Amino acid sequence: MGILNFIKEAGEKLFGSAPAAAPSADEVNQKAADAIVAYVRAQNLSVDGLGVTFDSATHTVTVTGTAPDQATKEKILVAAGNVQNVDKVDDQLSVTAPAPAAQFHTVVAGDNLWKIAEKYYGSGAKNDVIFQANTPMLKSPDKIYPGQVLVIPPQP
Repeated sequence: MGILNFIKEAGEKLFGSAPAAAPSADEVNQKAADAIVAYVRAQNLSVDGLGVTFDSATHTVTVTGTAPDQATKEKILVAAGNVQNVDKVDDQLSVTAPAPAAQFHTVVAGDNLWKIAEKYYGSGAKNDVIFQANTPMLKSPDKIYPGQVLVIPPQP
């Protein structure tokens, strides 16, 4: 558990444009939290008691609930964080079947999964391990973008 940092200008655009009448901060926060919950569920990530709150003042998402395993927990955290206007994710998730935690990598210009696998595993041929750890958020190994945060599982 802890805080994960993200780049708030990068990520999925879930919050839409501002309505004509200015909503209250509570309404903005609830709408954002609901959008993130819907996005996590759309990724078919299983979590018991999923709770998401968003604080627009700090651009922080807090995620609670119980994930079945460490890999699912990590996917939930990056799904919640790789959203435009999210700067931090406060990880309050528990795990039914704990395992060693993954590392996280923030994509920079020029990165690809081969280079990232070489950095973390010493072999670019292990790039599919990173791709699989980040599906279903990644639809293609060639579609990563600067600012995106990826899960890097422990050495295979």
